[in-house]
Amino acid sequence: MFNALVMEQGEDGLATANLKEIGEDALPEGNVTVAVEYSTVNYKDGLCLSPKGGGLVRKYPHVPGIDFAGTVESSEDDRYKPGDKVVLTGWRVGEVHWGGYAQKARVNADWLVPLPEGLSPQQAMAVGTAGFTSMLAVMALEDHGLVPGNGPVLVTGAAGGVGSVATAILANLGYEVAGVTGRPDTEGYLTSLGATQIVPREALNETVKRPLETETWAGCVDAVGGPMLARVLGQMKYGGSVAAVGLAGGAALPATVIPFLLRGVNLLGIDSVMQPYDNRLRAWKRIATDLPMDKLEAMVRPATLSDLPALGADILNGQVQGRVVVDVNA
Repeated sequence: MFNALVMEQGEDGLATANLKEIGEDALPEGNVTVAVEYSTVNYKDGLCLSPKGGGLVRKYPHVPGIDFAGTVESSEDDRYKPGDKVVLTGWRVGEVHWGGYAQKARVNADWLVPLPEGLSPQQAMAVGTAGFTSMLAVMALEDHGLVPGNGPVLVTGAAGGVGSVATAILANLGYEVAGVTGRPDTEGYLTSLGATQIVPREALNETVKRPLETETWAGCVDAVGGPMLARVLGQMKYGGSVAAVGLAGGAALPATVIPFLLRGVNLLGIDSVMQPYDNRLRAWKRIATDLPMDKLEAMVRPATLSDLPALGADILNGQVQGRVVVDVNA
């Protein structure tokens, strides 16, 4: 028997989270069983923890948690053996398949990645999907020509999970980072991560009629979408790229094609869920070398399984700064 946070649906169709003891026979199908050590809280986790499952959970009872790190307990796949340290992000685990908010998880070997040397399971979950997505975004910007010295790189939603890690990585690589935030109390935090400029959210929230503004940003990691992304596209330098990673500000894009046609701007979509294995390995190896661990530790807020229902609501309301690391055994 082991502890798990189980979402159960009531007669009214709404789900509630309950900390329960369950047995291994309750776990879903898979060829690798992992003793989970740590998980984390992402925006998707907040949706899955909500009463209606955020449109992501298809079947109850359900164990959320889209990320986890731990030790292989048993494996029917030759790539992994008992004792191996592994990390999992994506593949709709925690949404369709039971996830990491439990002391054990059973998954397909194809979904796992060996824990990179130099990273502990706890550090891997301080990174999680948010940090993994940040690294994918930075890699995409670099693959499209971004180098230090091109000009400032904008990070929207900079105090959130994706933004925090992106800010720290970019600053560590020598980029000049401008962080967008709507919370003045986070300015000191962003400066500590390496941001050299703070941009108030209000400065970019308003839609303007002009399709092009002054060329300002050499690159951008955008976690907001919506009108802010449209505004940023018109402020990009010639040939600059925006890596779109989220939609906290809405899914609509009230933009024109002018920045693409007259300035050669690139809009790069970043998906972390179905990312191919080789690129996952590349990103995790880069994380181990390019994300300063002291900055990572400064972002971390510790939590336990019993804290998760409240944290799920908080992250949906934009009230979680940095990264939450969940010790599932505490």
